Amino acid sequence: MIFLKSYIKGALALCALTASATLTWAQKPADISWIDFNLNDKKEVYENPESSPRQRAVDLVERMTFAEKVSQLIDKAAPISRLGVPEYNWWNECLHGVARNGKATSFPQAIGLAATWNTDLILEVAEVISTEARAKHHKNLSEGKTGRYQGLTMWTPNINIFRDPRWGRGQETYGEDPYLTSRMGVAFVKGLQGEGRDYLKVVATPKHFAVHSGPEPDRHHFDAYCNPKDLWETYLPAFEATVKEGKAFSVMSAYNRYLGESATASPFLLQEILRDKWGFEGYVVSDCGAVDDIHRRHKLVPTAEEASAMALKSGCDLNCGSLYANLVKAKERGLVNERDVDTALVRLFEARFRLGMFDPQDRFVAEYPYQLVESEEHRKLARKTAQESIVLLKNKGNTLPLKKNLPKIAVLGPNADDDIYQLGNYNGMPEHRVTVLDGIRNHVGPKTEVFYSVATGLSSTETEGALDEKQLNEIRTADAIVFVGGISPRLEGEEMKVNVEGFNMGDRTNMKMPEAQLQTLKKLKATGKPVILVLTSGSAMSINWCEENLDGIMQAWYPGQEGGNAVADVLFGDYNPSGKLPVTFYKSVKDLPPFEDYHMDGRTYRYFHKEPLYPFGYGKSYTQFGYAKPKAKSKIKAGDQLEVSVQIKNTGQRDGQEVVQLYVKDLEASVAVPLKSLRKFRKAHLKKGESRTVNFTLAPKDFELIDRDGEPRLEKGKFEIIVGTDSASENKTEVEIK
Repeated sequence: MIFLKSYIKGALALCALTASATLTWAQKPADISWIDFNLNDKKEVYENPESSPRQRAVDLVERMTFAEKVSQLIDKAAPISRLGVPEYNWWNECLHGVARNGKATSFPQAIGLAATWNTDLILEVAEVISTEARAKHHKNLSEGKTGRYQGLTMWTPNINIFRDPRWGRGQETYGEDPYLTSRMGVAFVKGLQGEGRDYLKVVATPKHFAVHSGPEPDRHHFDAYCNPKDLWETYLPAFEATVKEGKAFSVMSAYNRYLGESATASPFLLQEILRDKWGFEGYVVSDCGAVDDIHRRHKLVPTAEEASAMALKSGCDLNCGSLYANLVKAKERGLVNERDVDTALVRLFEARFRLGMFDPQDRFVAEYPYQLVESEEHRKLARKTAQESIVLLKNKGNTLPLKKNLPKIAVLGPNADDDIYQLGNYNGMPEHRVTVLDGIRNHVGPKTEVFYSVATGLSSTETEGALDEKQLNEIRTADAIVFVGGISPRLEGEEMKVNVEGFNMGDRTNMKMPEAQLQTLKKLKATGKPVILVLTSGSAMSINWCEENLDGIMQAWYPGQEGGNAVADVLFGDYNPSGKLPVTFYKSVKDLPPFEDYHMDGRTYRYFHKEPLYPFGYGKSYTQFGYAKPKAKSKIKAGDQLEVSVQIKNTGQRDGQEVVQLYVKDLEASVAVPLKSLRKFRKAHLKKGESRTVNFTLAPKDFELIDRDGEPRLEKGKFEIIVGTDSASENKTEVEIK
């Protein structure tokens, strides 16, 4: 069998192939007529790389017994030695770098990737991640390792909408806006899977489908109800884009129910929308334990067999977990038939054939050598990405950038010398990690003294390292104070056993700076020295006092392994900050609807009627950009495109990058619509004094509204076209659709 010549060295070392065990055509299950193709040599099609992945998958599946088929429908798929099928673990992660399997380049957490507003950069990041995934996979195979986190099917990206800043997993997303999330998601999927290749580099898996964003303690049993308008206007666009445009070959379902149905056993979501409406041809994998939730927690059916049958027949092909083992009993009870299993299994094996898993591996080993993992080139990209992710929120009196030859700098805070917080969650463990303290020391001149103290605990219950009077006296002699604090992945994340003030099981109960840190900042302010806050978090924080009183604030997120160097690059002006917020920063959690409410009214810049602390899309620079009024036709016919142009100028004294953002506001809609919606953006580099005209083309779809039934509709009437530096811009022109 030709495909074993190389692969057997690793994954198939224990497989004993026997020609006599191969099923004849007459022995194969007869219920396969739903696949339409011609087999020239039915016995050897699945072994032949010249056949299509679908043909090979069908031929292989036909040769299996029912028990063998069922064994392939769980994340830890068993080997079938007589057919040359190695064991395979479907579970792998690469949210912002290959995760949970040792060494790998760690890029900024996903929310930080979104803050770059740079889809070309995100594509490049994803290409590097998939290269490292390939390199690590083939090294593992050569060592006979085929366990979890060692495969090529990546359960990434998380494109759920970050509708509420209390959600601890919001850090894994690309923010609150459907359009920005779509653009980032498509770029990431394309970078992971590769384009124009004979094989997929890896399989990308947009998740969690659908209407999923906390609360974490309730995710296994609640119904995330929203109306059809919010479903189609907010929760589905990124999934549609990653499936139809990004060509993602896998989608992960969610734990929660939607409209009473388990999202993992929802014909509406998995068949009617995903396959029938969007034409999805890949496979669906459940979130881990989600099939079990169907009967144990959602209590939709009484038994494991019924839960398994319900999920499989609704369109969930792969069970992360072991409940699909009950499909054997389910068939005996008449709950499923062999065709149901074959349908799912063909999709799964098509993915494996598309990945080249059954073909000679030499070419992959040569193309993706292990030396690429965390290479110098990849670390440079991690640093560049972290630079672009940093958002400058405040710079009073041009306090920043700092001079590198200051006599003394005080570096303080619970995250200043912590090289783990900056890796976020779903992370790898790079060998080379640079803390903010390290980064500052790397940047300052030889005569600059750097005084360091942890100064305070991370949460209000941690008191170790609190400032004493001796340390305060040291700090008073400094020329500038850099405080690195906020929160960390130790406090927010996925279903965590954390229950301290302000946090609950990975979620947050408020958005405040932990009280111990706030009190420390007040002491630092009292020294009279410039205080710069490097804010670390995966989401928005209500830093009202800091905005009113501190001299400089930059949002660093969880910036990855090169985060310390990137923060220092911005602090000292080696890089002019260009990041923009992918979320709204609110003044208080009291301004928001209940966390459990999935309706969008009152949430995000599109529906928030109050004044935010910092608006969506906000971010300052060390230079200034001036905008002329946008130009466009005042009237167009329904169905026509609209060309929009705007001239911007770098009016400051430094070269810099600006994210030009275009929003559309419907002035005469017949139903409730967003206050405004992001429709286009472009990141432009301008030298000091340079002017440039930025052009956008708006399609008819960009003017559509979603009606109460969830249907798109283009209405005639007046619209505002707003082009500016953030979502609060008032730089606009008006167009009428006739």
